[in-house]
Amino acid sequence: MHGPSANSIEQEDIDLIERIAQGDRGAFERLYRSYFPRLAQFLRRLVWDGPLSEEIINDTMFVVWTKAQTYNGQSKVSTWIFAIAYKQGLKALSRVDTPVEMDMETMVSDELVEPEHQLSETQLRRHIGGALERLSFEHRTVMTLTYFHGMSYEEIADTMGCSINTVKTRMFYARQKLKVFLSAYA
Repeated sequence: MHGPSANSIEQEDIDLIERIAQGDRGAFERLYRSYFPRLAQFLRRLVWDGPLSEEIINDTMFVVWTKAQTYNGQSKVSTWIFAIAYKQGLKALSRVDTPVEMDMETMVSDELVEPEHQLSETQLRRHIGGALERLSFEHRTVMTLTYFHGMSYEEIADTMGCSINTVKTRMFYARQKLKVFLSAYA
């Protein structure tokens, strides 16, 4: 048995946005429940702060509620929502006076790890988390959207409001920096 196709999910999202634009609270609640886990994962990896990421999610979904009628269908609904979250994240980080500390819980998977591999798996996640934390916000965003959310470079460019070549360049430099940061742990 197969789950819903990507096209049917996208169409459902479009239908929800249209209903939200008409003030349908039920449609908004459904979209919120659908996007909350993905936005939480995305933002926690960018800002490393659970409460701040939840505040950004609420700000993001407020924009979705108030600006649903501006969605023009030129990108996927998910790309549009992640672009709003990205912009809200930038705003929130500009308001933070002190650097945001990394929440190690965001790097540890909920998956069970065999006991004999648990220590090395946890150490590896911490090293990767530490390396990601050292990347700039833009480099971390490109890495997160690519590897944790499966977005294409085109979708990332739409999300971040930049060209595909800029995304490729950021990815190149992010990978180079990660290699340097992680080589210390090898």
